[in-house]
Amino acid sequence: MKIFWENKSVLVTGADGFIGSWLTKALLQKRANVITIVRNKKLKSCLEIQGIKDKVEIVYCDIKNMDVLKEKIKELNIDSCFHLAADSIVVDANKNPVPTFESNIIGTLNVLETCRLSGKVKRIIVASGDKVYGTQKQLPYTEDMPLLGVFPSDASKVCTEILANSYFKSFGLNICIVRSSNVYGGCDLNLSRIVPGTIISILKHEPPIIRSDGTLERDYIYVEDLVHAYITLAENMHRKEILGEAFNFGTQNPIRVIDLFNKITKLCGTSGKPKILGVAFNEINRQFLSIKKAKRLLNWEPKFSLEDGLKLTIKWYKENLELFI
Repeated sequence: MKIFWENKSVLVTGADGFIGSWLTKALLQKRANVITIVRNKKLKSCLEIQGIKDKVEIVYCDIKNMDVLKEKIKELNIDSCFHLAADSIVVDANKNPVPTFESNIIGTLNVLETCRLSGKVKRIIVASGDKVYGTQKQLPYTEDMPLLGVFPSDASKVCTEILANSYFKSFGLNICIVRSSNVYGGCDLNLSRIVPGTIISILKHEPPIIRSDGTLERDYIYVEDLVHAYITLAENMHRKEILGEAFNFGTQNPIRVIDLFNKITKLCGTSGKPKILGVAFNEINRQFLSIKKAKRLLNWEPKFSLEDGLKLTIKWYKENLELFI
């Protein structure tokens, strides 16, 4: 709905990252005024790669800096906030957990507190993920299950959700939570992830690598489907049954890592075996999300099949291969 977003000031934390840049692009197309907070000037900013950097107001500061954040949110008269900024690389969190906990917990606390002090922010969506559920006896995960995430990245997101729930119930902030499955698509610069890593290895004629043993089973959602989920949820936050709720977004079609690898190689028109490292640790063996709640309350469901999403993703990396050489 272009009219809904037209001329609204929308804060997207993490807009310079993979998912945030796609969300920002969609909001700009809906004529929103997008503001983002960027910690530092990256050599490869997704906003720049997507060709939208000049269309966004960028505030350079660390979201852990409460004073700067508070002044900027007050000054910019923010209507809506999508809080996506996070340290989300599992490998890094397992090796050095402190920066992940600091960024994801203190950063979220500061964003929520500055929104509270502003008194003008009408809707806040906080990004979470399927890892917060941890290991459950039953699959797929449903939103009413306990949050059992214990590994560093997962636990930091559990804490993020606790903070969001506290600010919703204690201070009446209009908050919702997005729990997504694994996201893939163009402009993901983290090549430790299976989709971009495999595609780039194939395009560069290098041996692809799988960090795990290949048996881990995950659900993968195409980035434009997730962006549609964020926007749909935000547009429905005037409804009482939506406020304060967490929503799962995925495809309900889990696939083993090795099978995903084989699908990517086939779509790339090649074949071969990956180098399986088997070094991944602090990983859950099998997980995927139920999206019944999103279908029922938001009339949302994914539009892209895994094959169609991968085709678009491969096309993007072929067209932007020079970024990775």
